[in-house]
Amino acid sequence: MRYGRILGGLLAGAAATALLSGTAAAQKPQYGGTLEIGTVSATISALSWDPADYAWKTNHDNLHYETLFAGDLDKSVRRGGKYNFKPDAWLPETALRGELAESWSWKENPLRMEIKLRKGVMWPAKAGVMDSREFVADDVVYTFKRQVSSPKAFKDYYYYVDKVEATDRHTVTFFMKEFNADWNYRFGWGYYSAIYPEEVVKAGIGNWKNASGTGPFQLTDYVQGNSQVYTKNPVYWDTDTIGGEKYKLPFVDRVTYRIMRDEATQHSALRTGKLDILESIRWQAVDSLKKSAPQLQWAKWLNYSGVYLSMRTDTKPFDDIRVRRALNMAVNKQEIVKEYYGGNAELFAYPQHPDYIGYYEPLESMPDSVKELFTYNPAKAKQLLREAGYPNGFTFKTQVCSCSPDNMDLLPLVAGYLEQIGVKIEIQPMEYGAFLSAMTTQKHTAGYFMSNGHTNPTRSLHKNFTPGQLWGPSMLYSDEYTAKMDKVFATRDEDERQKMIREMTREIVDKAPYLWLPVPYLYSAWWPWVKNYDGELRVGAVKPAPVYARIWVDQELKKKMGY
Repeated sequence: MRYGRILGGLLAGAAATALLSGTAAAQKPQYGGTLEIGTVSATISALSWDPADYAWKTNHDNLHYETLFAGDLDKSVRRGGKYNFKPDAWLPETALRGELAESWSWKENPLRMEIKLRKGVMWPAKAGVMDSREFVADDVVYTFKRQVSSPKAFKDYYYYVDKVEATDRHTVTFFMKEFNADWNYRFGWGYYSAIYPEEVVKAGIGNWKNASGTGPFQLTDYVQGNSQVYTKNPVYWDTDTIGGEKYKLPFVDRVTYRIMRDEATQHSALRTGKLDILESIRWQAVDSLKKSAPQLQWAKWLNYSGVYLSMRTDTKPFDDIRVRRALNMAVNKQEIVKEYYGGNAELFAYPQHPDYIGYYEPLESMPDSVKELFTYNPAKAKQLLREAGYPNGFTFKTQVCSCSPDNMDLLPLVAGYLEQIGVKIEIQPMEYGAFLSAMTTQKHTAGYFMSNGHTNPTRSLHKNFTPGQLWGPSMLYSDEYTAKMDKVFATRDEDERQKMIREMTREIVDKAPYLWLPVPYLYSAWWPWVKNYDGELRVGAVKPAPVYARIWVDQELKKKMGY
């Protein structure tokens, strides 16, 4: 390692910089090697290997399964396009390509989506599970029917689909009861859209040892709390064109997820080259890492998870909007942006993300009543509490996940602000499984502190504020709002949908079901030997497999740098 540090100092000139950044001689892809990654979810092991369990992290962990559609990395910023491929689950239709699908089109009378599947895509052989065979339309039908019938399926998630049929060996047709604006997200590239074979289900899909899919990598080892190892799928179908030449994917032989709950451990592993990529780094560590490992490459991105303290509106005192608004005004959010985040945050970026062009409305365009929630005013907060019958404040419990260092640090700061108006928080840290279970069973405390993915412009409102959804800790529901949401999904014209979403976002923010908090910027870092990569995170709902499949490791450069 001493050699690596010495060489790192020598590689400070312009020529060395060009070499490290890949701007020297044209880079030719290399096959082989291992990619060690601390992912955006480096603190959390796989939640389930079965997509029918409806665990949000399934696509992140199942690099062996594919979906009908995915983001087109040829349209990435790195390749001259306009998409950064960082959102957790937002893909405009213009950013899509077929993955297992080759083409698709709407048909009328009856309303249906006809999807032509790729031919020659193979399920790899898996000893004791299945022989290698071609992927066909029956696989899509089987998967969809199993997803719909799962006892863990979300209420009304696929209500708009009448039936799914294999109309020939490589054509699958979704017959619709009605149009739904989120059709491609929900069954095409979303969180629970992975296609899997019946043989794996029969062998026991919940057991990682039975995993087998058409994706670029196959799961070959798993140690809970430590690592997930994926090896190259030798019969993978996809290619990438680089420098006018077509290459078979994936390039690397192996991808390893390192599960590390401690941030210091993550940073040490990156700094010493034990990690090739660390996808999520808080701003506080960036300067230190840049000094200790100056050759690292960097990308900055606004988090695609909103941070908030949810207040159960079905529980006193949070059934009173005056109390909820008071708590918002009691927290100095501008100071949190400046001091806690060092300016590395946006005051208002949830439930809509600034990347959602046409759907997002900046705070300065919002009504005064919304702006008031983001303006520090402890005097008015106390006045509202008095009016609501709490002149001396009150105490409430708040659960927080110990898996999030940022939330664990931020909640005591929020509690400190609230104490200034007589409101005290009893903080209850929880392991992730218990934390999530508390909310999904609606047994969570009056307060619930979390980061929650934006998902996309429609689902961000739908999953938080309509009944029957997994993510709804505030319990703020109304028939009127649900009807508006239904109308959004039924609207085909995107301009009209954008207008409706903007109005609904104003309405829900103003009701203050959450103590809305700033959204931080995060950083990704990787070593110069990681090629064909610019910090892209996903090409579907938390779906990174196609990104990793296109990365190659410049093993000679890695050795020259002493690693």
